Amino acid sequence: MEKTNNINNNNNNIGLPPSGSSLARTKSDQLLEKVAAAIKSPPAAPSEAVEGGGAALSRKSSRRLVAAASPGRSGGGSSKNAHIRKSRSAQMKFELDEVSSGAALSRASSASLGLSFSFTGFTVPPDEIADSKPFSDEDIPEDLEAGKRKPKFQTEPTLPIYLKFTDVAYKVVIKGMRTNEDKDILHGITGCVNPGEVLALMGPSGSGKTTLLNLLGGRIIQPTVGGSITYNDKPYSKFLKSRIGFVTQDDVLFPHLTVKETLTYAALLRLPKTLTREEKEKRAIDVIYELGLERCQDTMIGGSFVRGVSGGERKRVCIGNEIIVNPSLLFLDEPTSGLDSTTALRIVQMLHDIAEAGKTVITTIHQPSSRLFHKFDKLILLGKGCLLYFGKASEAMFYFSSIGCSPLIAMNPAEFLLDLANGNINDVSLPSELEDKVQMENSDADTRNGKPSPAVVHEYLVEAYETRVADKEKKNLMVPLSLDEEIKSKVTNPSREWGASWWEQYSILFVRGIKERRHDYFSWLRITQVLSTAVILGLLWWQSDGGSLKDRQDQAGLLFFIAVFWGFFPVFTAIFAFPQERAMLMKERAVDMYRLSAYFLARTTSDLPLDLLLPVLFLLVVYFMAGLKLSVGPFFLSMLTVFLCIVAAQGLGLAIGATLMDIKKATTLGSVTVMTFMLAGGFFVKKVPVFISWIRYMSFNYHTYKLLLKVQYGHITPAINGLRIDCGLTEVCALVAMIFGYRLLAYLSLRMMKLQSGA
Repeated sequence: MEKTNNINNNNNNIGLPPSGSSLARTKSDQLLEKVAAAIKSPPAAPSEAVEGGGAALSRKSSRRLVAAASPGRSGGGSSKNAHIRKSRSAQMKFELDEVSSGAALSRASSASLGLSFSFTGFTVPPDEIADSKPFSDEDIPEDLEAGKRKPKFQTEPTLPIYLKFTDVAYKVVIKGMRTNEDKDILHGITGCVNPGEVLALMGPSGSGKTTLLNLLGGRIIQPTVGGSITYNDKPYSKFLKSRIGFVTQDDVLFPHLTVKETLTYAALLRLPKTLTREEKEKRAIDVIYELGLERCQDTMIGGSFVRGVSGGERKRVCIGNEIIVNPSLLFLDEPTSGLDSTTALRIVQMLHDIAEAGKTVITTIHQPSSRLFHKFDKLILLGKGCLLYFGKASEAMFYFSSIGCSPLIAMNPAEFLLDLANGNINDVSLPSELEDKVQMENSDADTRNGKPSPAVVHEYLVEAYETRVADKEKKNLMVPLSLDEEIKSKVTNPSREWGASWWEQYSILFVRGIKERRHDYFSWLRITQVLSTAVILGLLWWQSDGGSLKDRQDQAGLLFFIAVFWGFFPVFTAIFAFPQERAMLMKERAVDMYRLSAYFLARTTSDLPLDLLLPVLFLLVVYFMAGLKLSVGPFFLSMLTVFLCIVAAQGLGLAIGATLMDIKKATTLGSVTVMTFMLAGGFFVKKVPVFISWIRYMSFNYHTYKLLLKVQYGHITPAINGLRIDCGLTEVCALVAMIFGYRLLAYLSLRMMKLQSGA
């Protein structure tokens, strides 16, 4: 009797009515009162109620319950209220079963209270969990990085592509001093993945995951590739470039563009011509909201020296660049590397949403958490380039248990599989075959700790898969797909599909180039460098007079320095252009984003407005401070001469950078070339030997220097410092030839790079 009174008193403490009056009110009223009591009651009430009701809860659990129920500690009212709303249906069902007696009501109140705050660690019976599902992957609190999440990816219908690969092998040729050596990277990999599925490629570092991903994505097409890779039972064709999205491990993005600009330019260049510009821009906005990037859409991407978005947001931008064209196949190389577990789970959940829209998703993954592992539909486990397992990810543990390898302690399935692939069998049960090898006398397999070596474990796993599973999987892949011939024939279209015309590609890339590089060109450091040099020159040649021969010789030194400075400066600016953008160029060209000619012309012409503004400021300072010929004609002719020099020097830098595609090598070659042109420029050496005099005519410094002398003193004297001044037509033609000749060499070098990469 005393115990019953205590129960009723405790029920009153947490806002529950006595058991005798519990049936006098509707269930909804009782539910609302209990929820309000659980939130508003003093911290001691839940603890006392649970202890008074005889519930076996520790003081630690009570304190956790108090912390969860307290509004000040709950981490925000919105998530708590949402969780309570998800629990109401479960509470009502629970009470309908328990309301038959007054004592049962006390148990129901305790259970419902614990269920309302199930994330604090309380244990709920399995049948109630199955019905209520108080917490699941879908209920993970939204991190600040993910923003507002959209439930599914709503896109137009996708062309279904069934990917099959059988006995895929790949080797590379390592060139030695005397002989070449073949190194096998992959050994007969077999598998398949269908639309709506996510295939994960797992394995230790160096197991061939990225190589296999590149082979399946058509990024490696060489004679050293063996086996068969088919898309809807058809071989790879260039048409698939527009149907494949490939997200590399490194985030290759322009750092000075915003998220919105990055996705908008991708939409304008890659979406079909049938869509208008407004429709393409709207598609970019839709992708931003689908990926939860609306909060940072006006933030710069950022890079090593530029602050920008976070790592998870940058990875979602890379994924958005690919899904914006609604690809049939999406390849991702370790999309969760460097991300925290919550953001990584968001990325993988996003891949599931993408796959549910009818796309085929293949991703490499490194050391995923247990929750990530269970998100994958299919799994390929690689070890030293060999196939250790292919099948459903949920059945991987059952398979390895069937061959005698099972964990002795509770561990993450992915961690267990990676240990096996590495040959590490600590905390793993040994199959009888391996135990027999260890116990054999004089066996090469035993080690100091009495366990088989990693090589023996690897051999056993490869042999087990080949004898138990491989033949069956190959037979399944031999069955032709039951698809319409129209769908099969779509992937064999030999023609490429450009998303924009050549002129549209050029215009978009021109604007993108100016927006990206304006920050570098107009940085305070560069402006300070140019203006300070101009001021120093103006002070050194302050109001110099060109009336006498000696004064003209003195001014000639200033003119030669101007020719050298504006030849040296653009060369080393242009040298870095193509090597720095090589990764971006290869990434965008691999998906036929634009024509190489449109990119090259836009890249070279978008620099011109930026390159020609600083020389104007330079000449405005130097020309009037040094007291050069003060008239309109000579001033603008001098500026035009400097412009020709800059464009010619820029062409030389582009040619060197595009030919070598290595910053260190290009810088070294550029330094030697510029120094040679400067020495042969006509100021230091008056008589150049005949056998090397041809260098002078290749030097843009020489032609610029002669033109500047012609502009300043052509009407006064026929020669300055032993250098003859002629009409200037030869020098102009030479500079124009350099402008186009160097750029043609740069374009041909980029073409050769494209052929060598196999893109």
